[in-house]
Amino acid sequence: MKVLGIGNALVDILAKLPDDSLLKELNVAKGSMNLIDAEMRKKVFEKMAGLETKMTTGGSVSNTILALKRIGEPVGFLGKIGNDEYGNFYLRKMNESGVEQRLIQEPVFSGTALAMITPDGERTFCTYLGAAADMQKDDLKESVFEQYTHFYIEGYLVQNHELIETASKMARSLGLKTMIDLASFNVVAADREFIRNLVDNHVDIFLANEEEAYALTGKRPSDAIHEIAEKVETAIIKDGDKGSWVKQGDVLMHVPVYKKIKPIDTTAAGDYYAAGFFYGMAHNAGLEQCARLGSLFSYYIIQVIGTQLPEASWDEIRKVAGEIIKN
Repeated sequence: MKVLGIGNALVDILAKLPDDSLLKELNVAKGSMNLIDAEMRKKVFEKMAGLETKMTTGGSVSNTILALKRIGEPVGFLGKIGNDEYGNFYLRKMNESGVEQRLIQEPVFSGTALAMITPDGERTFCTYLGAAADMQKDDLKESVFEQYTHFYIEGYLVQNHELIETASKMARSLGLKTMIDLASFNVVAADREFIRNLVDNHVDIFLANEEEAYALTGKRPSDAIHEIAEKVETAIIKDGDKGSWVKQGDVLMHVPVYKKIKPIDTTAAGDYYAAGFFYGMAHNAGLEQCARLGSLFSYYIIQVIGTQLPEASWDEIRKVAGEIIKN
C-alpha cells in the first residue's frame, strides 16, 4: 500500500485562548473551520498578537501523510505553496520528513490556518488558503498517480469541483483505491450535493466525524453509518470519546477509544485516526484492528499542542501497534 494524498498545504499557527471570548468577538462557531480573506486574516493575526503561538505544518491530509511517514509507510503529497516564509517553512519540513513531496511553489502568499484552542481542548480554525486554493486540474499528472496504490482526498478541497472530479476519475482509471475524510461540518453543509455525488461514484473508503456525518445525512452516527456504507466499500464515523463506527459489507462494529483522556488539543485527532486506520490496512489488519489503531494514534496526538509527536511517542505507538496487529 502506497498512499498519495492531495490537500491544502498549510502552515498552522496555534494559539491557546484563555476562554471563548475571542471566538465570540470574531463571530465564529467553536470547533468550526472558517475560510477567511486577507483582510480577516490580518484582523485575526492582530487579535492573536499578545498570545503565545506555535507554528507547525498543517492541512488535514498533510497531517495524515506525515504521520504515516513517521511510522515508516511510503507516501506522497500533492499540494501548492507560496514563495514566502510560510511556504519555505512547509517545504523544509516536508523535505526533512522524507515524504515524496509533489509540491508546486508559486510567487503568492502561502495558506495559513490560525488555530485557536480553547481550555476544553477544542480547536477553531480561521483558514486563509492562499496558494493552496490555486491548485488546478492541470496540476494533476498521470505519471505521478501511477506510482501509488491509494489516493486520499482532503474534504476541504471539495469546493474545487473540477480539481476533485478530475483527480478522482484519474485515480479510478489507473486502478487506485480512493479515500476521503470529510472536512468541517459547515463545509459539508455548504457542498452537500457535490459530496454525495462524489461518494456515490468515486469513493471506496469514507471517513467523517459525527458532526460531518450528520451534516451529510441528517442522521446520528449509529444510523448514518448504514446509509454511507451502502455507497462505499468501507465507512468509518469517528464519534469523539465514544469511539468509532465502522462498517464493511454486512460487518458492523463499534470500537471504543484506546483510552479516555482529557485532550490538551484536538487538532489533527481525526487526521491521526485516519493514519492509524491506513497503517492497519497496509499491514493487512482486520477491520476492528484498523479502528483500534486509529484510536491509538488519536490518543497520542490529543496530548500535545499541534500536529507533531516526539519520537518517544512514536516508539510507544510502534510497540502497541505491533501488539494490536498480532492479536
